[in-house]
Amino acid sequence: MYTLGINAAFHDSAACLVCDGRVLAAAEEERFTRIKHGKRPIPFSTYELPFHAIDYCLREAGISLADVDHVAYSFDPFILLGQRGGRETIALPLEPSAHPVPEGWESAWDPLFLSSIVNAPRHLSGGVPHHLEARLRGGRAGGYRWHFVEHHVAHAVSAFHVSPFSHAAVMTLDGRGERATTTYSLGDGTHLERLGQVELPHSLGLLYERVTEYLGFQHASDEYKVMALASFGQPRYRAEFREIIELAPGGRYLTHPPRLDERFGPARRRGQPLLQRHRDIARSLQEVLEETVLELARWLHGATGTEHLCVAGGVGLNCVVNARVRRDGPFREIWVQPAAGDAGTALGAALWIDAQERKTAARAFRMDHAYLGPAFPDAEIEALLRWTGLPYRRPGDLVEETADLLAQGKVVGWFQGRMEFGPRALGSRSILASPLRAEMQDRLNEIKGREEFRPVAPVVLEEEAGRWFAGAGVSPFMLFVYPVRAEVADRIPAVRHVDGTARIQTINRTQNPRYYDLIRAFAARTGVPVLINTSLNTHSEPIVCTPRDALACFFTSPLDALAIGSFLLEKSPLP
Repeated sequence: MYTLGINAAFHDSAACLVCDGRVLAAAEEERFTRIKHGKRPIPFSTYELPFHAIDYCLREAGISLADVDHVAYSFDPFILLGQRGGRETIALPLEPSAHPVPEGWESAWDPLFLSSIVNAPRHLSGGVPHHLEARLRGGRAGGYRWHFVEHHVAHAVSAFHVSPFSHAAVMTLDGRGERATTTYSLGDGTHLERLGQVELPHSLGLLYERVTEYLGFQHASDEYKVMALASFGQPRYRAEFREIIELAPGGRYLTHPPRLDERFGPARRRGQPLLQRHRDIARSLQEVLEETVLELARWLHGATGTEHLCVAGGVGLNCVVNARVRRDGPFREIWVQPAAGDAGTALGAALWIDAQERKTAARAFRMDHAYLGPAFPDAEIEALLRWTGLPYRRPGDLVEETADLLAQGKVVGWFQGRMEFGPRALGSRSILASPLRAEMQDRLNEIKGREEFRPVAPVVLEEEAGRWFAGAGVSPFMLFVYPVRAEVADRIPAVRHVDGTARIQTINRTQNPRYYDLIRAFAARTGVPVLINTSLNTHSEPIVCTPRDALACFFTSPLDALAIGSFLLEKSPLP
């Protein structure tokens, strides 16, 4: 049985294909369209479906849309509409002024938003781009059954059903779903029991978005910049944020209107200097968020009595919060979905409907890695290289030669195997560099057009992680920070953030053999089993997907070399 999962409601539009409980493929639409986060400006957005990601998933399985049994969409508009009409259509105002906005968190465009979602089945059957019709034409027959899945159910399933735990507490935290912004569940097998939830307008995710925008960044995509900036500040506004976020009994909380300009002064405009006031606001918000999530986790532990916790939702991408809950919280083990943002709901919706329709409590898939995207064979890569006329070569040992370049201080694009699902590059679409010199952080931020306060992250051999990062265990998805051990800090200064921590990825050979062997080869030359790993893209661009994307990134940035498949390209030094 094939089940296609779709996320297209808010941002990070994505698709996932599941067959009898096994995840065959998953990818974000941005990697194909090159529109970061898949967001178009309202009102021009049509909340269009991730047709390119759907096409990839079907292609990976060797099927067409006509072969799909179920389609699961990770938002249920009828939770808000209150009824399910037979025709499943609703009228929409053509102007936002036609829709009064009763609540501050609502948008004047919400009717358009809901109309697009209700009519998504028609969109899939009739709105396919011409160049994808061959594989998606079967949708017109309507042979599949369409399912709307509650947004936070999809989040919860995306974490629990693919985790190492058969029994666990599940917490989801994001900006918003239909009504819920935070949910608590108890998972057992493939069953989820909802224990409680927090609803709009109270939302930790929306508050973090508001502060992100206030600080001059783009909300709903730049929150990680606020997290990085927080390390440079002091928590002198902690009392103000404790007034904004009020904890309540039973795992609940209230978020009061923040009135940021009134509390902290005029908002920073994009491009204006970052003042100490801005750093302190970021630090204060981050600390209070950590305190709040920690208390929610303590309540959930008491309500479930389990030793395992699964986390999803956009707040789950805050690796400092995750580390705080892991370090100070009551759970023995925590597992966070690597695509914790909305892209992951495509995976969760598909797995939920698959389990419901097959009526099974057994699982067939565990997410030990995130390599679920497209791969490209050497023949296809070489055909492109020949067509471009670019100088390239096929080394006798790509790993050894790349390790030599890295040991020389070169910055290398690394394009290998199946693309990662989720926002992190994990060794398939990466920029790699040596961590041995502190100035490498500045160089990489310059290459990628990033702010100078942003840290770069290390990848470390799994068996060596504890020797370099205090308390580090298996952490394959870059979702937790660990302190850099004092005795080795001066050997890897480029990956040590100002607060002394690093957001690490651990790797073993089973997960990604060539990537693992490269780090071992670098260690043989330097004595350091650690590399810098950041995503293979430049400013405002999504992570590269295809060989063509990789070449465009290589030749429009100061990268020194590109290891693409079995081939190596190097730039001649400028005079």
